[in-house]
Amino acid sequence: MSKENNFYITTTLPYTNSDPHIGFAAELIKADVIARWQRLQGKEVVFNTGTDEHGLKIYQQAEAAGLNTRDFCTPYAKRFASLKDVLNLSFTNFIRTTDESHEAAAQDFWKLCDARDDIYKKSYQVKYCVGCELEKTESELVDGRCPLHATREIEIIDEENYFFRFSKYQQALLDFFAAHPDFVIPSHRFTEIKNFVESGLQDFSISRLKAKMPNGVPVPGDDTQVMYVWFDALVNYISTLGWPHDQKNFEDFWPAVQVCGKDNLRQQTAMWQAMLLSADLPLSKQVLIFGFLTANGQKISKSSGVTVDPFAYSEKYGAEALRYYLLTEIQPFEDSDFSEDRLRLKFNADLANGLGNLVARVSNLLEKINIKTELVADLPAALKRLENESGLKDYHFNRALQFIWHEVGACNEELTAKAPWKMTEQTEIEAVLKPLAARILEIALMLQPFLPVTAERIITQFQAPQILKGESLFPRLVAETEA
Repeated sequence: MSKENNFYITTTLPYTNSDPHIGFAAELIKADVIARWQRLQGKEVVFNTGTDEHGLKIYQQAEAAGLNTRDFCTPYAKRFASLKDVLNLSFTNFIRTTDESHEAAAQDFWKLCDARDDIYKKSYQVKYCVGCELEKTESELVDGRCPLHATREIEIIDEENYFFRFSKYQQALLDFFAAHPDFVIPSHRFTEIKNFVESGLQDFSISRLKAKMPNGVPVPGDDTQVMYVWFDALVNYISTLGWPHDQKNFEDFWPAVQVCGKDNLRQQTAMWQAMLLSADLPLSKQVLIFGFLTANGQKISKSSGVTVDPFAYSEKYGAEALRYYLLTEIQPFEDSDFSEDRLRLKFNADLANGLGNLVARVSNLLEKINIKTELVADLPAALKRLENESGLKDYHFNRALQFIWHEVGACNEELTAKAPWKMTEQTEIEAVLKPLAARILEIALMLQPFLPVTAERIITQFQAPQILKGESLFPRLVAETEA
């Protein structure tokens, strides 16, 4: 298959210092929709995710637990990997930054940057947020603390480390941004990072003293230093493809579409791109910057202790219902608040009374009167309609699902208005039910990227020579006070 038929998408790698929260689950689900959409277009897709297991934050927690860092991270890594089944995901690659192949690739990447004279050593003192694993200027702090991790004390790093010549690539980044006007979505995030780069770039530290923080990839040629967590972690986007040893696979799939939260804007769209320029590698294809999830107005974050457990909600409501809620109620590019009450409301109104009711009513009538339908799925036409008439091509998943549910509502209204169960003539009944069955099949085809299991059940049911009612897709939830 040619490179033009290949597609690569990657999420960020979350820190393995606690269980996954629903903010990362939402990021995975959005990436999954994009991956599935590309597969439906006939693309060969690599979908990468994994875990980031280096850095001071994890080292401190592993040390407190009396474990080496990989052993500390392994149970959490397994939990993150298990999201594939819990959320009905389709990722193909799962990388841990403690994998030997990744650590070797990070060292090779370091050597390329070093050969360009983009790495140098100096003594410095800086304020550092362990929660972000980022250096902070005074202007980024509020009352002396990082606003994203207000419960953590800012640490002072005072040592001799290696630095990356970020400042060297200011103009190259600006030129690239100008040549690629859709590189960062949404546009206001693109404006934000362009303003940041235009204001001047400061070289950043890319190593730590091993004696103080041994949890990192060894710096080539210097046993006293390990790589700064961000420098090595970003390399996962290419090491997962087998770079630098599997050049064919790398060249077939790189560059990637990357998805991340807005707290990753600087790292993904500027730091990583400068590193790629230094290594003389192609820059990323596109970076999607998603908004935060909040709970009662607070950002959902492991570091802050504000969490919503995706495992619990998937078990309680089902993966498909959780996917639907996170894709419809959570705005893709703006902050949104998670609400179990809204999840239950959407479940009953849209899934049980809407889609589930439509499928059950039509299939039940078709079974009762023994109508042979033999529907043929027209996937290209369904996908073209979805692309042209919804917001999917601009990654507005909520608008795409609103478009599909408009179709669900229209079918339910037509079924109620025409009331084929009151008809006596077989031809009249068929004239109502057959077109509705064809529309339900088209709805299922369009649903495949969003609710893959539900879509497959409907497609199987409605492409059978004889459509039978089957089990309820979404049994209506009773009020918790009634349960």
